[in-house]
Amino acid sequence: MIDQATIDRIMDAARIEEVVGDYITLKKRGVNYTACCPFHNEKTPSFSVSPVRGIFKCFGCGKAGNAVTFVMAHENLTYWEALKVVGKKYGIEVKERELSPEEQQHNNDRESMMITAAYAQSYFSQTLHNHVDGKNIGMSYFAERGFAKSVIEKFQLGYCLDSRAAFSSTALRDGYKKEFLVKTGLSFERDSGELVDRFYGRVIFPIHSVSGRVIGFGGRTLKTDKSVAKYVNSPESEIYHKSSTLYGICFAKKSMMQLDKCFLVEGYTDVISMHQAGIENVVASSGTSLTHDQIRLIKRFTPNVTVLYDGDAAGIKASLRGIDMLLEEGLNVKTMLLPDGEDPDSFARSHSATELTDFIGSHEEDFISFKTKILLSDSKNDPIKRAEVITDIVRSISVIPEAIPRSVYIRECSKLMDIGEDVLTGEVAKLRRKKLYGGDSEARKPAPAQPTPDGATPEEAVHTPSIPAFVENVFCREQEREIICLLLQFGSNAFFDTSVSAYIINEIAGEDLSFQNLEYQQIFEEYKKLLEASNTVDVRHFINHPDQRVCEMTIDLLSQKYTLSKIWRQQEAAITDEDRLRVEVPKAINVYKSKIVTQAIMRLQAELEGKSNPEQDMLLLKLGELSKVRTKLSEMLARPVF
Repeated sequence: MIDQATIDRIMDAARIEEVVGDYITLKKRGVNYTACCPFHNEKTPSFSVSPVRGIFKCFGCGKAGNAVTFVMAHENLTYWEALKVVGKKYGIEVKERELSPEEQQHNNDRESMMITAAYAQSYFSQTLHNHVDGKNIGMSYFAERGFAKSVIEKFQLGYCLDSRAAFSSTALRDGYKKEFLVKTGLSFERDSGELVDRFYGRVIFPIHSVSGRVIGFGGRTLKTDKSVAKYVNSPESEIYHKSSTLYGICFAKKSMMQLDKCFLVEGYTDVISMHQAGIENVVASSGTSLTHDQIRLIKRFTPNVTVLYDGDAAGIKASLRGIDMLLEEGLNVKTMLLPDGEDPDSFARSHSATELTDFIGSHEEDFISFKTKILLSDSKNDPIKRAEVITDIVRSISVIPEAIPRSVYIRECSKLMDIGEDVLTGEVAKLRRKKLYGGDSEARKPAPAQPTPDGATPEEAVHTPSIPAFVENVFCREQEREIICLLLQFGSNAFFDTSVSAYIINEIAGEDLSFQNLEYQQIFEEYKKLLEASNTVDVRHFINHPDQRVCEMTIDLLSQKYTLSKIWRQQEAAITDEDRLRVEVPKAINVYKSKIVTQAIMRLQAELEGKSNPEQDMLLLKLGELSKVRTKLSEMLARPVF
């Protein structure tokens, strides 16, 4: 792994014209260089290199990138291999950097803990299969659960003898250090220096990393004593972080990718029983509250997740927050309630894989239907409780990052709860604005500056009219491209009492609008997060982006110099960038909003045909509201701003 400091040194040192010039002949043309593109056959040069921006762009085939990505494409190398090539050219050694003694010790300790954990797993498994107590106690328990020998071996299950120091003493005798037995949480150290086993008298469930290495353990007691904890887990350590680990992920990841779906359950035995039934794309949060890190781990392999719940109503209500977290991370969420008295473990043991798959397919439902059913179960037609349920569902919908799924769920909720779609849309928009700005969305308007020539205040001239909440986004490729181009090229420029980037982000995100081009939306969202974190954004973040699509799109946008509008061309020499941007930026936003509003008006006009009076009245009210917004936008597009 190459450390970030070395990568930054390479990117700072690399001169694009020198790197590309090693492979093809460049000709100077103004501040840039040109050549025939090395990536496709051409006679007229369309390949351009910009030393100022550190990028290349072919206007023929569309290939674009930076110095490292050029070497990647030309030499068919990986990103890391290309970094080494460019680093070598500038005398920067690219390899596993030399670690400090402290860092080296840290790495050695971590590996020692991994080795100790692997030894413990082997010891527990050997005890289960070969020791008389392991066979009579541990194996008997697993047999009662219906676990086959193959699945016991697959999950490397084990048993720790009911003797307070049997494992620790054996590990010390075999040469494993006390330090790492304690650091991994396998043993406690008493004041006397004596070690005590953490998991004595328990069956053992090893916890694996994504790559399959043992990083922790869960131990279940077989005693009926209520004072003894049923489950004991490894403590947080250098190798085991409970909040970012999912039980069974190493066994499930392949199936998750193949089937493009994940089943989320609660416990170890739920996962094992479903595997035994033939369903392998299943993971467990191991009895802990679901975390964002665990959700992102699922998302690495699939965006589709079905949460399986048993019939415990109290437990379900307590875990509903997990649904909102899944939605917030952009996953497609379904839920399924098992029959009363069943959990995934028991249900999987009593059904074949086909029966289990068929049952899930016919009973899983979207989160709105599920939440409504659960939360309304004790409302007894109480209108106040019904309103609370609707508010809860609206809150869930509001965390969904993508506009189209939000719109679909709003429509579904409207039908299910018999409430106006425009009301729900407005509430969702209000919640999203509140989350984005931490308060009243009116606070996002730019501060007053100098009056404009036509007498309008800067707030009137710059702050574009809001689009009604019931309006859906539409695909506006040219307008989306123009806004992102302004953001990347001029984001840090002054704009009245704020910056171009802050203004654009406020106008788009504050209206709960989103770009339908996914790459533009990704750039926009990342720019917003970077701006929130540091108040400034270096466009090189996108030029050197690890996602090649984002990198190429950024370079494509930066390669095309922004064109002045017609109203400035006669006096181009006399204006400043700030003057120009005061016109171009609001104009771009207004044109974008105007197209959205115009298309919404056309849709509503089409819907008017054949509608009865009550429906016509509602549509006419919406049309009236949209017409006012369109008129205001038209006025602003005709008004110069200085």
